[in-house]
Amino acid sequence: MRLPSRRPFTFLTPLSPIPLSISNPSISIPRTQTRTAAEIRTGTRKMSTKFSHLPRATSSPLECPYEGPSLLHSAHFNKGSAFPSHERHAFKLQGLLPPRVQTLEEQVDRAYEQYCSRADDLAKNTFMASMKAQNEVLYYKLIQSHLKEMFGVIYTPTEAEAIRNYSRLFRKPEGCFLNIGDRDAIDGVFENLETRDEIDYIVVSDGEQILGIGDQGVGAILISSAKLAITTICGGIHPSRQLPVVLDCGTDNEELLNDDLYLGLKQPRVRGKEYDDFVEHFVRAARKRFPKAYIHFEDFGLQNAKRILEKYCTEIPCFNDDIQGTGCVTLAALLTGLHVSDVKLEDVRVVCFGSGSAGTGIADQISDAIATEAGKSKEDAMKQIWCIDKHGILLKSQGGKLTTSQAPFAREDNEWDCECDLLSVVKKVKPHALIGTSTTPSAFTEEIIKEMAKHVEQPIVFPLSNPTRLHEAQPQDINKWTEGRALIATGSPFPPVEYNGVTKEIAECNNSTAFPGIGLGAVLSRTRLLSKKMIVAASKALAAQAPARQDPTKPLLADVEDVRELSVNVAKAVIQAAVEEGLAQEEGIPDEENLEKWIRVQMWEPRYRSLKKVGGEA
Repeated sequence: MRLPSRRPFTFLTPLSPIPLSISNPSISIPRTQTRTAAEIRTGTRKMSTKFSHLPRATSSPLECPYEGPSLLHSAHFNKGSAFPSHERHAFKLQGLLPPRVQTLEEQVDRAYEQYCSRADDLAKNTFMASMKAQNEVLYYKLIQSHLKEMFGVIYTPTEAEAIRNYSRLFRKPEGCFLNIGDRDAIDGVFENLETRDEIDYIVVSDGEQILGIGDQGVGAILISSAKLAITTICGGIHPSRQLPVVLDCGTDNEELLNDDLYLGLKQPRVRGKEYDDFVEHFVRAARKRFPKAYIHFEDFGLQNAKRILEKYCTEIPCFNDDIQGTGCVTLAALLTGLHVSDVKLEDVRVVCFGSGSAGTGIADQISDAIATEAGKSKEDAMKQIWCIDKHGILLKSQGGKLTTSQAPFAREDNEWDCECDLLSVVKKVKPHALIGTSTTPSAFTEEIIKEMAKHVEQPIVFPLSNPTRLHEAQPQDINKWTEGRALIATGSPFPPVEYNGVTKEIAECNNSTAFPGIGLGAVLSRTRLLSKKMIVAASKALAAQAPARQDPTKPLLADVEDVRELSVNVAKAVIQAAVEEGLAQEEGIPDEENLEKWIRVQMWEPRYRSLKKVGGEA
């Protein structure tokens, strides 16, 4: 179903600072200021000239080294039919374009018609990839103009199909391909890259666990590219200052190994010391070549994701979205749920059903928040969370069967004199919140939800598994089983639910409302490390914007259509936390009064800048 053709992209501008205390009931959603018609039409926003000198500010002309056909072939500089007459003359484009000069808005209208003519979502995804390779500004402006409609096409779930078919759809390489057979050549590969600006943001994947479709080998370059596109759309990270990377370690996907068209290493996936040395070479070479870059690890396998994050998080500014991003956005929804249900974080009891990287990542973020806000030790905070996997509750006696991320949440065996299944745990723990990342459909049964509702006034229930068919329960059923009392968030979009004449909107725990703002804050502050307090601050900033804080029938999280404004608030909280902890290395970070302007002026927006010849005038 096609959504309305365009919703004007509105910036929700806070008129007063957002309190960071989650226990403050006076936290409110900021009122909005709308931009002028001209600003909306051109995709611009007037900024104070106070920070126009900053290297990421985009108010000055863009220096261009190309002319003629070479300029039209550069996605970064190309304006297509929007080149004004004076630039057509100055850059030798006369006769290379139709005579009429169009606006960016007119180009978006034409591109949208072309997009809509594609037969299915995969064809639309391929069309968008082709556009990105031709005209960077038009690509991002089109997405920004139809964000909610296109989000699932350029990202999950359609991007999974594009990744699965990467070698068959391949047209033009994008990003950096590193393979384990040429480990010692990584430094040279980075030198081969054409980078006009400093690199701020690197997304790297080894392709072992992609978007629920498993090992996709070299096709993982597309998830790195997609994540970076989201950081640009949602967080204003400059496209010219980012780098997608794939670490090709082979693949255990037999279908790929038997495919004559497969473009990656056709060998079993390398593991152990050789794998660790490869990752180490990548990190060291990346930090040497791009010393200010923030590294985002994406879709690594369960046995490696947490281990790699823990190894490097004390050395460099790095992040894993499957662990920290999922945890951050879920924590934000939980904080809102606790606010609405009037339960203190220091008293909350949480059951996490599903103990993979997402489930344990969520548990870790919640325990960090409890420790930070309640002044408890991390160990004591963990005791408020019960984690369950397919064999039942995690127990210390399971020893070597537990992953490094599961082990800290294992309970003492002598605590349990009953069955360790989900229903038994709910009966014993009487949780305020039940969170599902198990990919077990319908695991949250009517009996389980009703048992939970016996003991808490407003059960907080988050069935987060994706895709929709794998959800632990349907929101409508949860709402009915709790007689409309449940506070619900899901991992995919769901329509509103109704009980006894009261309609409630369902929040989506979308990582894209979290990781772009976190990255933006880390990049702009040039933080030495990404600390736990910075992630908790990001969660609180998200929670502060939740519509349910004003009306409990509204969602526990703000909508993705407002994500750019969310990213400003998240970045602001992250930067303030970095400064407070002494981790920020950027000079000249302004005070509270000017920080938001400082952030906004450095966020990239899809608009055409005047071009200036290198060494001359446009």
